Amino acid sequence: LDLPVVLVLDAGNSVRSVAAVALGFEKFDSALRVEGWVLNRVAGEHHFRMLQSAIRSATTVPILGWFPHDPAVAIPERHLGLHTAAEETGMSGRLAALAALAHKRLDLGLLMQFESSPCRESRPVSRVDARATDPVRVGVARDQAFSFYYEDNLDALRELGAEIVEWSPLHDKELPADIDALYIGGGYPELYAEQLSGNRDLRKQVRAFSQTGRPVYGECGGLMYLAEELRTSDGLAFPMAGVLPLSVEMTKQLVHFGYTDVHFREDCLLGAKGTVVRGHSFHCSRVTENSPIAPAYSVHYSLSEKQTLEGYSRNNVLASYIHLHFGSNPVLARTFL
Repeated sequence: LDLPVVLVLDAGNSVRSVAAVALGFEKFDSALRVEGWVLNRVAGEHHFRMLQSAIRSATTVPILGWFPHDPAVAIPERHLGLHTAAEETGMSGRLAALAALAHKRLDLGLLMQFESSPCRESRPVSRVDARATDPVRVGVARDQAFSFYYEDNLDALRELGAEIVEWSPLHDKELPADIDALYIGGGYPELYAEQLSGNRDLRKQVRAFSQTGRPVYGECGGLMYLAEELRTSDGLAFPMAGVLPLSVEMTKQLVHFGYTDVHFREDCLLGAKGTVVRGHSFHCSRVTENSPIAPAYSVHYSLSEKQTLEGYSRNNVLASYIHLHFGSNPVLARTFL
């Protein structure tokens, strides 16, 4: 895109080594337009002056300012990453604290000059002309338990004329009216297993919906919700929607992690046999019982070089631990709709 890049560098517990990191990013890729540095987790003015001296000796890219280590702007972490925005309270206070730090510590005038920097035109995105006369209504699960989605995927569905209708497996007592398909993304169902399980009427509706032959697609947390039961890290088992004959249990470490190349081993909800797509895997759970369903995907993990079989396809249901990116192959959104 030829866009200007401002890189935030973690300067905690370091001095001269930050200059090596900065120089590495500047020189490693000649096409990258590094226009400025922001230093994070700086101990104070004296620490900043030492960092500034080291970076200026190694690179001419300007330092735009620095942020101190401040608990007021920290987002809590846990397995799989940060607490999600859907769960966070006090976000407005955290944003106000960040804004105050930015006004005090950053050269905002220099930063804003980059906003109008010219860049090359991006290549045109292909559009599909044929749109449904009556929009397909896709029920997308969105709440504290399910919030991991590629927004690109939802945009791809919208561009084909789909209407995205959000619903909550945690809080809703019934599915939205007149929906044509369900899309249940990733998230933290294990943290809300008791509440999800306790919403019995909605679980039954999801199972009944799947039995009508209408499409149901689940990714990672969605797979866990569509299973018969979920066993949490404390050993308790909670009934889930029971759409697929699977049991899932939490693990103490990541099972699979990284980007994936996926080959469809058979025709399924998102494409024909032989379709090749890309995605990623990032989960701390596993399917515990052998399923009578033959795996739908052949998966290659680019980080570990492992190859596995993945995905469960039955009737018009497809569920997998892989988060597929619909932009990797336009067939996905078209076939789903």
